[in-house]
Amino acid sequence: MSETLELLQDLIRRQSVTPLDEGCQDVLAERLAKLNFIEERLDFGDTQNLWLRRGKQRPLFTFLGHTDVVPTGPLDKWLSPPFEPTARDGKLYGRGAADMKGGIAAFMTAVERFVAKYPDHQGSIAVMMTSDEEGIATHGVVKVIEVLEQRNEKIDWCLVGEPSSDKKLGDVIRVGRRGSLCAKLTVLGIQGHVAYPELGNNPIHSFAPALKALTEEVWDHGNSCFPPTSLQVSNINSGTGAENIIPGSLEAQFNLRFSTELDEATIKQRTHAILDQYGFNYELHWRLSGNPFLTASGALIDAAHVAIKSVTGFETKDDTGGGTSDGRFVAPTGAQVIELGPLNETIHKINECIGLDDLEILSEIYEQILVNLLIRV
Repeated sequence: MSETLELLQDLIRRQSVTPLDEGCQDVLAERLAKLNFIEERLDFGDTQNLWLRRGKQRPLFTFLGHTDVVPTGPLDKWLSPPFEPTARDGKLYGRGAADMKGGIAAFMTAVERFVAKYPDHQGSIAVMMTSDEEGIATHGVVKVIEVLEQRNEKIDWCLVGEPSSDKKLGDVIRVGRRGSLCAKLTVLGIQGHVAYPELGNNPIHSFAPALKALTEEVWDHGNSCFPPTSLQVSNINSGTGAENIIPGSLEAQFNLRFSTELDEATIKQRTHAILDQYGFNYELHWRLSGNPFLTASGALIDAAHVAIKSVTGFETKDDTGGGTSDGRFVAPTGAQVIELGPLNETIHKINECIGLDDLEILSEIYEQILVNLLIRV
């Protein structure tokens, strides 16, 4: 059994459902302490954060990951227990196998091999881990970055081990992500009897044309790196459950995944302008999950392309699709940020898995990226 597979199995067995870590970060810190990585715990609230660094000089290469996983879902739907890593048909099954304990295990062994071969490498290597990525991400990487920024500890290159690959390992790297802006809307009406509509004010009726306008709005046309901004309604709730009552309020939740063509302030202004056209009373609360970011070019992207080609034999593609990641908190500091990890086909699903061969290939790619950046410069 390879060291990468053995480590991944250990991590999967730890039931670190967000925001729990269940000792995963202890395992990582103990392994890297042998390589002269300095350990620093930066915990906030119920979130555990780990910062490990080897070296004091720039450039600083940082591997970013999260040890928390999403809940398992119905246990009876899994072909094997989600926290008992099980190998079958060339894959390892278990919650977190792809998202993203597989990436963590691959990077750890890549670092161990790299340091053994090049103990006097240039620059520094760091590992940043959090247990609050799959949750609301308020006490995780965003807080660690605040600490690093306060002491002017700058990351030059950040590789996020999120599952970026599509059809085969390494065929896609994420060089940016769209922004994510969440909204909770309450439309205020007047409850009453359906037989006396003149005495009530139905918020469903009031909101219907505004809903149509919001979903048909052309927010932008995207650009060469990003698709057009998209608004999606995720929840609408109203009424008491009785068939003869006009509801007194309506609650709707929607999300905008926006490109670099827009910003938070512009989206809010345009949304209020749409709602205000229809004359109903409402309350609107916003939560910015993250702004868009883009690493258009640079040494990190070049190193990743060369590493993937040398290990796999094929060219990779740069992409900005998918959801958000903790890279959104690092990019504003000026760091080059990419995401490169396992296939994303089974993430958050029942029977999540990673290919056994892919795990080893990914570790080789990570090691080669370190070589390309910290040796061949």
